[in-house]
Parts: sequence; C-alpha cells; structure tokens
Amino acid sequence: MIAVLAAFIVLLLAGVPIVFVLGITGLTHVATMGNAAFFNILTQKVFAGINVGSLTCIPFFIMAGELMNASGVTQKLIDFVRSLVGQFRGGLAYVVVVVAMILSAILGSANAVAAILCAVVVPEMIRDKYPDDFSASLVCASGVLGPVIPPSVTFVYFSVLSGVSVNAMFMGGFIPGALIALGYIAVIRLKTKSLNLPRSTDHFDLKLAAVSFLKALPALLVPVVLVGGITSGVFTPSESGAVAVLAAVIAGLIYGKFRPSMLPRVLMNSTIVTAGIFIIIGFGNIMGWTMAIAKVPDLVKAAVLGFTQNGAVIILLMFVILIIIGCAMEATAAMLIFTPVMMPLAMAAGMNQVQFGVWFCIMLTIGLVTPPVGMTLFVTSNITKIPLERISKQLVPFIIAAFAVTLLMAFVPETILFLPRLLGIS
Repeated sequence: MIAVLAAFIVLLLAGVPIVFVLGITGLTHVATMGNAAFFNILTQKVFAGINVGSLTCIPFFIMAGELMNASGVTQKLIDFVRSLVGQFRGGLAYVVVVVAMILSAILGSANAVAAILCAVVVPEMIRDKYPDDFSASLVCASGVLGPVIPPSVTFVYFSVLSGVSVNAMFMGGFIPGALIALGYIAVIRLKTKSLNLPRSTDHFDLKLAAVSFLKALPALLVPVVLVGGITSGVFTPSESGAVAVLAAVIAGLIYGKFRPSMLPRVLMNSTIVTAGIFIIIGFGNIMGWTMAIAKVPDLVKAAVLGFTQNGAVIILLMFVILIIIGCAMEATAAMLIFTPVMMPLAMAAGMNQVQFGVWFCIMLTIGLVTPPVGMTLFVTSNITKIPLERISKQLVPFIIAAFAVTLLMAFVPETILFLPRLLGIS
C-alpha cells in the first residue's frame, strides 16, 4: 500500500492530469495485490464505472448551461435582480450571489455557473468600478452553489456511489445552499466600505423592477419546473437534465435568441466536457474497486476508532482531512476514492447518511475554489484573464464563510435534514 500511496502523491505533485494519476495509481495497486487475474477485468471496471443510468443527467445539465449562455437567459436574470438591489452599495455583488443561486437550480455544476457569470457579469462589474480581482473571486466562490442547490450533478453521483436517496440529497441541499449564500452576502457587506463598492442605481424603481420581472419570468420558471417536477414525482432526478435542456431551449425561443445553428457548437462543447468527466469516473472506478478488495475502508475505520471513539473528534478529523483532499484533488475523483473510506467513519460518529452525503459533497465542492487544484478557480482565471494568485487572495473570506457553514452542518443535522424529514424522504 505504501507504493500505491507514493505513486499517487508523486504523480499528483508532478502535475500529471488527474485521470492518469487515477489510472496509474490503480494499476500500481493491482500490481501490488499479487493476483494477475485482476488485470483481465480492468477494462470491464472502467466501463462499469460510467455505465450507470443515473449519470445520464450529467451531459444534459452541461448542455443546458451551454444553451442558457448562448440564448442570453442569464442577462435577463441579472437585469431583474439588479433592479431589486441595485440601489444598495455593492448591489451588483449581491446580484452575483442571487443569480448564482437561480442558475444553480438549473445547471447543477460549479464550473457551468462560474463560466456563465464570468462571461456576463465580471465585465459589467469592472465597468462599474469594482476591483477586478474581487469581482472574479466573488464569481468563483458563487460557483460553489452550483452543486449544492438542487438539482445537483454532484449529489446524483454521490447517490450512485453510496445508494443514498438522491431525492433526499436534493432536499437536503436547499438550506445549506441558502446559508452559504448568506455567508457570502455578509462578506460583501463587510467589504463594501473597504473596497468602496458603488451603487448601480440611485433608487428603487418599481416600474423597472416589474418590467424586468416579466422579462425574466421564463428563466425564473425553469428552476421552479425542475425542482417542482422532481419533488412531485413528475420526472426523476435523472430525467431532470433532459427537462433542463428543453426548458433552456424554450426560454431561448421566448427571448428570440435561440437558433438551430447554435446546436453544433453547443453539442461539441458539451461532449468535450462530458467526456472529461466520464474518463475520470471510469479510471477512478479502478481505484475504488481495488480499495474495496483490499478492505482499505475497514482499515481506515479501525485506525481512527482505535485513536478515538468520540463522535465530535471524528467529525473534526474528517473535516480537516476533507479540506486537505479538496485542495489537492478534483472533486469527482476524490468522491470516487473517499466515499467508501469516509462513510463508515461518519456512521460511527453518529451522522445520518443524508447528512453525511450533503456535507461530504459540499466539502469537496469548496475544494473546487481552493488552490492548488481548484478547477473552478482555473476556469475563472482562464476566462477573466486575472492571475490565480490575485483571485486566490480575495477568495479567502468567502472560503472561510463557506467552511463555517459546513461546520454548522456537521454538528447541527437539522440544517440538512429538516426538509427531507418534512417531506418524509430522509
């Protein structure tokens, strides 16, 4: 096992793409297990990892994001929210958080939310005299809401790995998502004076707000249809991705921005992103399989429980470990490897399965905006052309606010379980 761990760390530090890190580490593990027959089923395990019906929603959510961006839906949302809060100092910053929440309920992906907001909002913020690094960091941090507020690609994937109800996970994400958004709003409020953030408008204009609302209504109805359809059982969480695509097309047609000529580019972009995710899942499944055979989760559980059986201490240990993992690994790969390791520990600490699932997913999602491997951080930097170092510095208070919420979630189960229990699905 030492050779496997060494291979993993060396490859990761060497900057090898995560998909090859997972593949090579998995092969190393198979080689050290001393059973040559295992090599004959590696290909089967790769395809078994991606041949899961529930994962079909992933390409659809990615495509929905591409369509939303191409159809100009996001701008209507921004105009509406801006008409409501533009009169406050830092109003456009508040707009980013609120619009991110709405987009999250459509797209389910941190990178999709951040990419759309980078392209549409950051130039607008810079024109309004907001510091460019603060603008980019706010958009990057707001991307965290993408996999938290349902429907969520991350929650679907955790459900596939663990067997936990995806509906319960979806409902469990609402309150944590709202709390993280409130934490971001508090950070903006604190920074308003020090950064001299401007107002977008001098006063609230009821007529403008009403007109903006009517224009944004088709876009606002998309998350209502998605979440309402899932909770009422009209369609399954897996089908929600296809519904999101249809809703994005309809919204684009209403706004007169959707054109059939957009489809080749949208499909190509969606295919490339989906392929990247699925390759990681496939290669990561080798690691998950070999760890299960070697009973690594049982060994880790025994080691931790041999050190302490105090539930609070176990949760704090997992909290620290997940911060380190989030800083070093891509979220999908980390979930593949550490779900079977962390879940028995969480159960031993007295956490509910749904509570652990939502908490675990959010901890890894925050890792998307933390250096050195934060994927959403790279997406934001690449689109805005602002150096990673400057964005990372401004991200610190947002990351602290998000982690404060995750601690609350870990020790106050009702922050996650209230809605699932209310609906009888926990």
